[in-house]
Order: sequence, then C-alpha cells, then structure tokens
Amino acid sequence: MTAKLIDGKKIAASVRQQVAAGVEARRLKGLRVPGLAVVLVGKDPASQVYVRNKRNACEKAGILSLSHDLPADTSQAALEALIDQLNENPTIDGILVQLPLPPHLDADPILLRIRPDKDVDGFHPYNLGRLVQRQPELRPCTPAGIIALLDSVDTPYRGQHAVIVGASNIVGRPMSMELLLRGATITVTHRFTPDLAHFVRDADIVIAAVGKPGLVKGEWIKPGATVIDVGINRMPDGTLNGDVEFEVARERAAYITPVPGGVGPMTIAMLLQNTLYAANEFHPG
Repeated sequence: MTAKLIDGKKIAASVRQQVAAGVEARRLKGLRVPGLAVVLVGKDPASQVYVRNKRNACEKAGILSLSHDLPADTSQAALEALIDQLNENPTIDGILVQLPLPPHLDADPILLRIRPDKDVDGFHPYNLGRLVQRQPELRPCTPAGIIALLDSVDTPYRGQHAVIVGASNIVGRPMSMELLLRGATITVTHRFTPDLAHFVRDADIVIAAVGKPGLVKGEWIKPGATVIDVGINRMPDGTLNGDVEFEVARERAAYITPVPGGVGPMTIAMLLQNTLYAANEFHPG
C-alpha cells in the first residue's frame, strides 16, 4: 500500500476561491470588504515570511489588509493601546498578532485584549469555550484546516480512534475538540505519555503536531490509517521535514499529508475564511 497524498495546496486554493467569491458578493451588495489587521513586532525572519504570505493571501482574496509593523522595542502598553484602537476600528473585522513576540512582551494579555468577535486566530478563551461547548464560531485556524483536509478524503469520524501527538493550545487541544465534535474517539498524547508507539499503532487517524522531526516512526502507523503531519522542521541541509517519518509511513497509511504542502497552506486559508465569517456574522454593513 502506498498512501495517497492529501494536497493541502489544492484544497487551500479552493477555500481561498470560496472566500474571494464571498468578498465579491459583499461588494456587489454595497457592503464594505472585510478588513484584517496584521501586527508584527520586530524583525524575526520566519515571522516576516509568515506575515508576508498572509498579507498576499488577503490581497488575492479581496480582503483589506492593514499592516502594523512595530519596532522590536515596542512596549507592552503601546502594543495594548494599538489593540484597543483596532478593536474600535469599524473597518477591521479581524486582528492577528504574529507570534512569537519579543521576549520582553507578554503575549497572553495581548491575545486576551483582542475582542472575541475579531479574534480570527481563534485563540481567545471565549472562542475556545464555544468550541468546547459544541457551539463553534471563530475556530482556531490550523485545527479547522485539518478538518477540511480530513473532509476532503471523506474521513468517517464516527467509530474512529484519533491520536493527537502534542497538546498545545494552538493545535493539540482545540484539535481534540474538533474531532470529538464529529464523533471520533480521542487520545491526546504529550511529553509525559509513556510508550507513544502503543497509542499511534492503534490510531485510525494520526495528527502529529510537536515540532520534532521524525518523532512518529513510520512503522508505528496502522495500515490504512490517515496521517496528518503538522510539523514543519528545517533541517541542516535547508530542507523541510515533518514530525512523521514520511517515506515509511507512506507505505502503510491510506492517506498522508506532505511537508511542505499539506497543513501549512490550510492555516492561512482558514484565517481568510474566519475574517469573512466575522464580517458577515458580527460586523455587517
């Protein structure tokens, strides 16, 4: 068996096209286009690339992208004041603060300061709480993108055992809620989990989101499983590898995401979808 690749680029392009159509529909009704404010503090090279990709995606979808590039020595008070201004700006439907922030800044109060109706990253406790209570609105982007990938291959969630490797607030924890919402049986593993191989071998769906190249061995994958690799790890030779031992896993799985070109494109696509959703549901006009 050789797994079929789940093409995140193709699926993300479809989502972006749907968003662009939604933006155009608003324009034809005489409504303003959705607006996304992207805040970048400092000049972290990886963050600059991510932010540039998000801004380009906004422009292609017809979403207004407002850039706020701040110096690395920006104070906590100044950043909080900017968030307050964006919260009250009626042309802004979504606020994104690129992480990580410089060490002297505390990200938690910044993220809490973003109004839940403009929290297009889906990180605010209100939006996470909605997901836990089975009433999702603005959903965390990467888990939502993973669901879109799984849906694309008609994953039968009910009766499936899904094992999530990694319990982060950004992926692992909200991912467990997304899958539970759809009727899967969930196991969340983490650094204190003994015998990780035991859990992975029993999984119909494996989602690896740790950031350690090759942590999940290919031989652990259950024949016929679906494997979603969230990890993006730059190797010494400059190539990108995931958290799953890809070549071996591909010979056992039914479906698998590549790295790059799997989960990564979906995160930005879902950010655009959240921005359009926020405009339509919370800020009409």
